[in-house]
Amino acid sequence: MVVHQMPDNYQTLLDTAASRFGVETGYWDIWGNRHETTPAVKAALLTSLGLDTSSETKLADSLQQLDAETVNLLTPPVTVLLQSDKQELAINASAATGRLTLTLENGQTSHHNFKAQNSIALPENLPLGVHQVKIEIGENTTTSRLIICPDRCWIPNTNHRTAGLAISLYGVHSANTWGCGDFTTLRSVIHWAATKLECSYIALNPLQAIHNRQPFNTSPYLPNSTLYRNLIYLDIDAIPEMPHSRWAQHLRASPRILANIAELNQSEFVEYEKVQTLKLGFLRCLFRTFLQREWNHNTTRAQQFRQFIDTEGEQLDLFATYCTLDAHIHRTNPNIWVWPDWPIEFHNPASEQVNAFKNTHRRTILFHKYVQWLLDTQAEEAQTYARAQGLSIGLFHDLPLATDRCGFELWANRAFYIQGCRVGSPPDDFAPNGQDWGFPPPNTIQHQRDGYRLFAESIRKSAKHGGALRLDHVMRLFRLFWIPDGVETAQGTYVQDNAKELLSVLALESHRSKIVIVGEDLGTIAQEMRDMLNRFGVLSYRLFFFERNADGSFKAPDEYPDAALVSSTTHDLPTLAGFWAGRDIELRRSLGVLDAAAAEKWKQQRQQEKQNMLTALIAAGLLKPELAAAGPELTGEVHNAIIGFLANTPAQLLTINQEDLTKEIDQQNLPGTTWEYPNWRRKMKFSVEDLWTERTADDFATMLRNWLAQTRRSRLVA
Repeated sequence: MVVHQMPDNYQTLLDTAASRFGVETGYWDIWGNRHETTPAVKAALLTSLGLDTSSETKLADSLQQLDAETVNLLTPPVTVLLQSDKQELAINASAATGRLTLTLENGQTSHHNFKAQNSIALPENLPLGVHQVKIEIGENTTTSRLIICPDRCWIPNTNHRTAGLAISLYGVHSANTWGCGDFTTLRSVIHWAATKLECSYIALNPLQAIHNRQPFNTSPYLPNSTLYRNLIYLDIDAIPEMPHSRWAQHLRASPRILANIAELNQSEFVEYEKVQTLKLGFLRCLFRTFLQREWNHNTTRAQQFRQFIDTEGEQLDLFATYCTLDAHIHRTNPNIWVWPDWPIEFHNPASEQVNAFKNTHRRTILFHKYVQWLLDTQAEEAQTYARAQGLSIGLFHDLPLATDRCGFELWANRAFYIQGCRVGSPPDDFAPNGQDWGFPPPNTIQHQRDGYRLFAESIRKSAKHGGALRLDHVMRLFRLFWIPDGVETAQGTYVQDNAKELLSVLALESHRSKIVIVGEDLGTIAQEMRDMLNRFGVLSYRLFFFERNADGSFKAPDEYPDAALVSSTTHDLPTLAGFWAGRDIELRRSLGVLDAAAAEKWKQQRQQEKQNMLTALIAAGLLKPELAAAGPELTGEVHNAIIGFLANTPAQLLTINQEDLTKEIDQQNLPGTTWEYPNWRRKMKFSVEDLWTERTADDFATMLRNWLAQTRRSRLVA
């Protein structure tokens, strides 16, 4: 980007505007180097936020127009208050009399006369929830949202530390699956974990809808929609229409289908497209049966479906329309894969052409709503089963940071995303030039104008039918690293968000659903951010690999915080066995992600890290000193000691990844790769049947169960 000399007065105005919209003046990288935000980058970011930065006059006019819009409002579009905050409503009038109409979430309405002095005192002891306020001063009226939130997220009324198993549901397999895990195999894992591990939850990969196209659209962390789920997780055989659908029964018994299912089950990796195609064929048959047996007769089951549709409202209608349009346009032109390539008349969900399409494809749109209802029902049954099995938390869901820029969210809710910028991260050891993650940042202004409806909905729906929710990259609530189009990644900068308001809404949704909130606070995160998360009751996310002192030594178990989830690794990092063997380094070198010099540097660093691990395990009394010379293979003693190390921390939650329980060497995702590595496709080492019958699997389970009992994490410990 060419940077032209700017007049001092324009530069001052640009700096003022950047500060107003949370654009930071620069950032420090992990090596202590300062990167200043250039005037050109500031201008590009402000342009993406809707300001005209082409000249000093244009920028001044843009700011004045925003000020004028604010002046015309008697009160902000949303006021978010904690219960401990001073209960008052800011108004844009210093001395005036008026009338306040307060409508609570439950519909109760009250009227209050006031004399304004820049704020209005609200009634005491307002209940938690999303309320509406109407301010009338003379002929001027403004209606806005008032959100009353608890001071902290919901936390169970117990001091008992708990533990759980993390699995990738797509990789769970049994003799009865159709090429990937489903909600019925999830129930089997729940039963095994409750019986053999005596743990309190099953942590899942994000279950949100993706396009299921290999290799670019299989990441659960780049969803097509954050609000709805992936149909591949449906157990077709468990759908109530299955026994009554003659055509589905005929298909189910056909040699071709049986061979297809067997092939998908026996494949080394999950074949997303084939699984989706197979299940969609059956779902269409079952939908016809549902219409004939239930919908047309308005049975109890049909009424339940109608209630689901009514509750989900506009977003479900938009999602089902998007799915129908996506399939229809691709079928018409197989070279069109994403909505930005659709005919322009279908780009706007509210266009006349989209409305006409909806009228002529009502049945197919209803079909996609039916699929989401089935997913919701099977997820609810899995959570109910988990609680019945004694898992106090049950299912532990995951909300990704990203959303596919060519997916549903950007089509249906485009105003809530910034155009002309991408989210990424600044330079670090892993990516010396920084990372460009390729998806757009959220539009803070639009979220605030809309009263945080979409944000609250994403929390509520992601956590639905679960007892805990992990927020991927929780720093999103504070700031994100924005990269303007046409700019090198390292030239980007951080842009702040409304952290207190977002955390307050998060706390409200946590209490509504009674879910524990865990914030993935890895990477470069300021201590004040962690302090604020702690004040709001958001548990920290601590990994054994990363909890080190300044000299590289590993922290002792008692140095971990108690308000935290502790684990060994994540899907993006090597497994314990893979770390010890240097499997990730070998893969990166062989795939060209690392050159020979960088790979050698990583290997030398890894040797020191392994020695530091052994020192920490010995110091904690979990490993005999003579095992300090462990070789390249991860020994059973060292592996078990690491699990024991984590179990001995005071952290409230302990999560053991399935790959680390079964000592697998390959990780689920190798960042920086797409087709080069089978990301998000690896199946579990053991089938569900093997978990019950294999002696090795039983040994792993016994090891973990013993650690949970010794450290009083078992759900059966009084």
